[in-house]
Amino acid sequence: MSTPPAGPTARHLRQAVRATAATSMSRRGLLGLGLGAGAALSLAACGGDAAGSSSGTTTLKWAWQLPTTWDPVTSSAGSDVHMLALTYDSLTRLDDEGTAVPHLVDSWSYNADGTELTLTLKPDLVFSDGAPIDATAVKVSLERGRDAENSLVAPQLGDLAEVAAPDATTVVLTLAAPNFQYPNLLAGKTGMVVNPKGFAAGPDALATEAAGSGPFVLDEYTQNANAKLSKNPRHLLADEFDVDAFELYPAADAATVVASLQSGQYNVALLPPSQVDAAKAAGLEVQVIDSLFVAVLDTNTAIAPFDDPQVVEALRYAINREELVSAGQFGIGEVNYQPFPPGQVGHNDELAGIYAYDPDKARSILADAGYDEPIPLEVTTANPAGVPELVLQQLNDVGFDATIKTVPPAQFTEVVYIQHSEQLVVDGFAGREAPFQAFQVLYSDTGLMNPGREYDPKVKAAVEEFIRTPLDDPSYAEKLQAATKVAVETMPNTFLYTVPRVIARSKAVSALPETTTLVTWNGVSVS
Repeated sequence: MSTPPAGPTARHLRQAVRATAATSMSRRGLLGLGLGAGAALSLAACGGDAAGSSSGTTTLKWAWQLPTTWDPVTSSAGSDVHMLALTYDSLTRLDDEGTAVPHLVDSWSYNADGTELTLTLKPDLVFSDGAPIDATAVKVSLERGRDAENSLVAPQLGDLAEVAAPDATTVVLTLAAPNFQYPNLLAGKTGMVVNPKGFAAGPDALATEAAGSGPFVLDEYTQNANAKLSKNPRHLLADEFDVDAFELYPAADAATVVASLQSGQYNVALLPPSQVDAAKAAGLEVQVIDSLFVAVLDTNTAIAPFDDPQVVEALRYAINREELVSAGQFGIGEVNYQPFPPGQVGHNDELAGIYAYDPDKARSILADAGYDEPIPLEVTTANPAGVPELVLQQLNDVGFDATIKTVPPAQFTEVVYIQHSEQLVVDGFAGREAPFQAFQVLYSDTGLMNPGREYDPKVKAAVEEFIRTPLDDPSYAEKLQAATKVAVETMPNTFLYTVPRVIARSKAVSALPETTTLVTWNGVSVS
């Protein structure tokens, strides 16, 4: 792992921030586990009234992002899982180490060869409208994820041959080939159980009307503006949630986020690294929480110049990741060359420094490939300031003629992940619950973040090797890390650095659980 330049590192900053919050940190955690645009609406709050209500209820107002849809099956952004987990429960969940543990299910078991998985549901579960969450509901929810024409989780369920519900609490999944990844897979959007009444209302109803069993109920939604939710008293862990109402907003503008928190417009917000000092000076609480998020450049090998592998290779060495962290991220984050952050089972230590910054090598590769003139290139981003500008400078320094193309946040998902029309995108991989999902999203021929749509046979074989290995097998980690190495060395994705969650909150809001996999709200209170 490369080290950022001198100055306070992300780890040092996390330690300093956590030291002030340790006495109030709740470690209870429901892990339900992977960019809206528009002005946030002002609420009837006076001054710093963090509760945002005069009726005696407590309201948490979170400025981060709105989901691309309230339907887990058609969600097109990995980070949607954080918002969808407010209104949906998944069959399993992840603990702090990223291991699948029961949630809606009480237990599970595989047959000997990994081709049949039996799930046993907890009894007496209900959706937020009181309808039962039984085996039949789970069956039709999973089948919809696999079969719906517009499903974006279907590739992850491609080996799900049959779903049976032999009794009210038993669900049996028959797989076309061995796959021991399902307990983790079912901890995220793929395993979120949708109330059949919701999709029976029509193909588009769930986009704006969530139908789940999560800790909150979606009461009101204005696209690109806000969502208003209330506590779900029927939730299986309702006693762990202390706030009565939840309001969700797009990320606040970097220039105004601190003022918005001070005024009470929000009481929790995603904080740009550039605003950490300002937030602390304003008397706000700041938490820096490790996440699964890794910044990445999406490289489209179906579009020139990246249809030439030598140009892809030059790109890898042209990027000064240390500068991106120190200058673009104000020292928050760590250089990373792979999709899994340090500490995750898929992280391969052998990849440290594999594409360390070497502009001379990048220039030499391009020259040897016959590129005598600067190579025209568009660098697509939703926000050109900071890291994208640095990437542009670094590329132009080695022989590209790069310009920035800005896509509005509300259109980013469609343009980048659906149309696959961009040459190079400054992006972020939000991580996934199961390593298999990460490989599918990033590297398969159906992957949202694989715009070139090529699935290298060596990567595919390495993936098949680890998914047919039980998670508790002593060889599992070695096989998964071997697949990581093959993919990083073979596929064009250029990973940059880890991206911790930087959260600022009013002093009236207690500390968030420091969970790596998902933003969680268990035990969080507003005074």
